[in-house]
Amino acid sequence: MQKELIENYGTVFEKELINEIANIGLLKNTKEGDTLIEIGNYIKSMPLLISGAIKILREDTDGDELLLYYLEKGQTCSMTLNCCMSSSKSEIRAIAETDTTLIMIPIEKMEEWTAKYKSWRNFVFDSYNTRLKELLNTVDSIAFQNMDKRLIDYLKEKSRILNSKTIHSTHQEIAYDLHSSRVVVSRLLKKLEELGSIKLNRNYIKIIKL
Repeated sequence: MQKELIENYGTVFEKELINEIANIGLLKNTKEGDTLIEIGNYIKSMPLLISGAIKILREDTDGDELLLYYLEKGQTCSMTLNCCMSSSKSEIRAIAETDTTLIMIPIEKMEEWTAKYKSWRNFVFDSYNTRLKELLNTVDSIAFQNMDKRLIDYLKEKSRILNSKTIHSTHQEIAYDLHSSRVVVSRLLKKLEELGSIKLNRNYIKIIKL
């Protein structure tokens, strides 16, 4: 665990803090598609992402989901931090986008480290700032962009997160993430294929040029 922490957080955290995390943190491996945090549950620990990617989703009153942002290695979720600090129920769902390795930190350490380590305070504040910008980008996307542009941005970001030009997602799964309908997503994907931007296959989408 010490090696993974240094590789991912060594330029961010003091040596003493890395030692503390290594001593009390719980290393956890999850598979693609696993639910890490569920809406309505209390959060007992905070994740530090060592490898892989996690998508953070919001759910409306009808049970439809909306992708808010992705977490990547070296990051944590500000909404999780907020729930930890306030002892409130989670308002988001976190699902492993890929096989993922995390270090889980007990919530009782959050306040202690905020007072004890400047690097931890900076990390928390930077996480809040980064996630807020991503949330604003999501709001702007919904409010000001048409679905064509949102779909293209979604495919680009998913390709970047996966580091692959091949996306193994169904049209329905994409529709869930974009809070749209499968019919709309399928029509727009077909349009992109006709433009030569992607290639549609039975079980995956191949990005050619977006």
